[in-house]
Amino acid sequence: MTTDLKKTLRDSAAIRWTALLLLALAMFCSYIFMDILSPIKDLMQETRGWDSTAFGTMQGAETFLNVFVFFLIFAGIILDKMGVRFTAILSGFVMLVGAVIKWYAVTDSFAGSSIAAWFDANLNYIPGFDELGISPFYRGMPASAKFAAVGFMIFGCGVEMAGITVSRGIVKWFKGREMALAMGSEMALARLGVATCMIFSPMFAKMGERIDVSRSVAFGVVLLMIALIMFIVYFFMDKKLDAQTGEAEEKDDPFKVSDIGKILVSSGFWLVALLCVLYYSAIFPFQKYAVNMLQCNLTFVDVQEGSFWASNTVTIVQYIIMLVVAVAAFMSNFSKGKAKKATLLTIAIIALIVFCYMGYMRGSAETIFAVFPLLAVGITPILGSYVDHKGKAASMLVLGSILLIICHLTFAFILPMFKGSAVGGVVVAYITILVLGASFSLVPASLWPSVPKLVDAKIIGSAYALIFWIQNIGLWLFPLLIGKVLDKTNPDVDDPTQFDYTAPLVMLACLGVAALILGFILKRVDRKKGYGLELPNIQKEPDKVIEETITGEELR
Repeated sequence: MTTDLKKTLRDSAAIRWTALLLLALAMFCSYIFMDILSPIKDLMQETRGWDSTAFGTMQGAETFLNVFVFFLIFAGIILDKMGVRFTAILSGFVMLVGAVIKWYAVTDSFAGSSIAAWFDANLNYIPGFDELGISPFYRGMPASAKFAAVGFMIFGCGVEMAGITVSRGIVKWFKGREMALAMGSEMALARLGVATCMIFSPMFAKMGERIDVSRSVAFGVVLLMIALIMFIVYFFMDKKLDAQTGEAEEKDDPFKVSDIGKILVSSGFWLVALLCVLYYSAIFPFQKYAVNMLQCNLTFVDVQEGSFWASNTVTIVQYIIMLVVAVAAFMSNFSKGKAKKATLLTIAIIALIVFCYMGYMRGSAETIFAVFPLLAVGITPILGSYVDHKGKAASMLVLGSILLIICHLTFAFILPMFKGSAVGGVVVAYITILVLGASFSLVPASLWPSVPKLVDAKIIGSAYALIFWIQNIGLWLFPLLIGKVLDKTNPDVDDPTQFDYTAPLVMLACLGVAALILGFILKRVDRKKGYGLELPNIQKEPDKVIEETITGEELR
């Protein structure tokens, strides 16, 4: 067997990282839309009549079709049969269609339309789903929330399809190379979308003389148009790579449904999947309520109307400073000289302090929570590089679970103790949010690069799809549960900034405890079966495909 020494696009670091940037920018835009209403939950109640149950039901609808119509499973099969390019374009288009529907649902035009009248009169009872308690609608749910839920369901199909496609694309471009670093970097950039959403969504909603939440959603729709363009550009890069390598998007050995059985009999796969659902269920649903939680637990300084701190100009300035933090922290990971690295870190730290001070002066919960991904941006590449060269992926998952528990318990019991202290409460909030973001960064750096070690390369798309499907069960359930628990534990509270969040936060902390237990079990199983989760991704032979697969003997 001869080895083809011809250089390909992925042999060029600049080109393969450009491909990664295109995928990451697309996910960045999708992350913004995913939480576009999260920082304006209070405005949705004031202007559209959405209580916490309506808000949580709509937010949980994002994953409804993925979970109960098994769309994610079909998405994995589409990915394995049709390849990365086709699935990327399809996911971008589906996201955009769903986003447009959600935007129309929250516009003033929808409020008096015949569609609104139809949704008011229908979907109040769905046989079977209501009996099982899994209906995405309920009697009395505002028509705008119902129709927004329909759009969010469609968007959810697209964004989760995009997620597994991006993961598969990274494996394709970075196999045998810095895969964990690439996955960690992609997620670090994508999660800047959370901060972008927190900063700009309230600004667009409050722009002008009257509040209009549809402007925020329209901002997200425009960004999803850009995401589709990113996928189209990636399409041509990926096509050229296949032309160079001779690889085909459609496999010679076609996917068979029976191949899923090879995934399901792996104990390692199930532990990783359960860790994923527990961990993500404690983070993503929390993001949707985090701003409102801070509004309920923090005392803010009064901002004089017409001042710099109350203007839209400060929003732009703060966002630029956030980008300085992110870029300086991220680039410090790739700086070889100690002096340059120290300079970049110093810039990042100073800019972070300025960013936090501006959030405090603005008296804005959404700009305080915007700090969430910033520490993750700086340390995710470090963690990814560590996993690539040193390993210890399972150990990182254990550490992430411990930090997760500490953060949610701090929000539940310690933060409320500082209510009345403007400085003290904000300091505790900032530190806890930064640590939570750092905890979250451990997952993409350690969990996702571990999947290729557990399954055959031919069915890796389906493996990611199964994990995302299991994850989506939690992402459907917990936004809904948090909303219901809030309404049940705050029955006489009409002011959306006066809720007691203790019960929901304790519930999320319990998810962290369960994840911690599974993390220790995963370490033991890895030692017993030799999956190599604690081993480095980069081997001594750079051209060797490092994905450790489950062979037939191992399955037996």
